[in-house]
Amino acid sequence: MLYRNFGKTNEKVSILGYGCMRLPLLESGDASKIDEEKAIKLIRYAIDNGVNYIDTAYPYHNDGKNPAGYSEPFLAKVLKDGYREKVNVATKLPSWLIKSREDMDKYLNEQLERLGIDQIDFYLVHTLDRDKWKNLKNLGVREFLDSAIKDGRIKYAGFSFHDYIDIFKEIVDAYDWSFCQIQYNYIDENFQGGTEAIEYAYSKGLGITIMEPLRGGKLVNNLPNEVKDIFEKANDIHKITRTPQEWALRWIWNRKEVSCVLSGMNALEQIDENIKIASMSQSESFSDEEIKTVEKARDIYLQKVKVGCTGCGYCMPCPRGVVIPDIFSIYNDYFMFGENTMYSRLDSKEKASNCIKCGLCEKQCPQHIEIRKELENVKNLFEK
Repeated sequence: MLYRNFGKTNEKVSILGYGCMRLPLLESGDASKIDEEKAIKLIRYAIDNGVNYIDTAYPYHNDGKNPAGYSEPFLAKVLKDGYREKVNVATKLPSWLIKSREDMDKYLNEQLERLGIDQIDFYLVHTLDRDKWKNLKNLGVREFLDSAIKDGRIKYAGFSFHDYIDIFKEIVDAYDWSFCQIQYNYIDENFQGGTEAIEYAYSKGLGITIMEPLRGGKLVNNLPNEVKDIFEKANDIHKITRTPQEWALRWIWNRKEVSCVLSGMNALEQIDENIKIASMSQSESFSDEEIKTVEKARDIYLQKVKVGCTGCGYCMPCPRGVVIPDIFSIYNDYFMFGENTMYSRLDSKEKASNCIKCGLCEKQCPQHIEIRKELENVKNLFEK
């Protein structure tokens, strides 16, 4: 495992972090039913092999009825038996639930109890955009963070981000942050700030954590044949055997600004593969030809994808039962592969035609997708 300085904190973090948003489940489709025995083994195995950054959040693995998920209390079990001392714990203030300054302390104290720890190493203000930042700033979030650092409940303050570059810079400049977390992969170079945001945060001394490095697995699974051919041809030329996963991850780690890349890993084989890739991913190690290879793959991918959904699930649950992330995954696959074998298997109440255009999903979407419009497109394509 390789380690990098986490911005001005000078903490050493593993370049591979463990994301706890998509843990293995006992029942498919029920995010609240974590397969705890399997997940504990996986995370502890990763820690034993050098991963020292674990990321979770207040809503991860909720049951769709309550805002608090099961990921944080599950992680408390992982941290027993001496594992707390081996890792940095990152979790997030649920910014959309904050209505007062008192709420900030309430949720932080609740999270400490749920995690079973006295201090959160890296505490993020979750999923900031223009509106959430305005609200939190007015309610005193900066004073809250100062207070929480001073009394030892958190060690370092950061934020995760879902908006445009101008808002990103405004947030960075508005407080003495230690780190930030943004979505970044070879498709999203210019998405929500992208490369410009990374370079700006780095210039200000912030540690940088990357989420969605494989776009929810879409840069690994079911790749278009044209993309596979590009990587295979490059492998032949350079006499290497890189998987699409390795190409994608090493492209991110090639950037010196990046401190840690989060991955949700649900099998030992995935952990072993990612740790192997991380062990050889020095910054600025890609040649110009290798960078061009990834750029060619990116261009083909972007030509085919219709909806930029990562499957994060923030739009769910839909009050009408529409399975929005699943629908968009099927929709994108149709344009990549020309096949539609899954949409017809959805229950009628799960399909796009069941949308009543209430707009609740769009208010929660961190990608700012026009979900109602795209569901109408899906309906017109698949439900004629």
